[in-house]
Amino acid sequence: MHEISLVASLLEIMRDEMGKYSAGTRLSSVIVRCGALSNALPEALSTAFTVMTQDTEFAGVDLEIEEDALRLACGACGEEFTPEDFPVSSLAPCPRCGEELAHRVLAGRELYVRRLTII
Repeated sequence: MHEISLVASLLEIMRDEMGKYSAGTRLSSVIVRCGALSNALPEALSTAFTVMTQDTEFAGVDLEIEEDALRLACGACGEEFTPEDFPVSSLAPCPRCGEELAHRVLAGRELYVRRLTII
């Protein structure tokens, strides 16, 4: 479960950011953007976050995970689309021309901290 190492990195980012603010400020929530191709399972991230923040300065911080669908541009005709049966099929036929290969990934690889809410 590599989500544990991802949450460890997230906690490091949170600590670094909180170090920029004066005493008395508190982190209330964090939003993480997670793409379909990021190989991070949102449920596992959430569980690891809950476990790893217990008894820390981040206990009780809300974690929100925004999931990004896979978005492709056809390698043949340029049509932008979201594959209907992803991740079941490794092929993604273009809805316009039917091309199944050589698509460019427009969205879905993301895995980053989008927002920290500090009060």
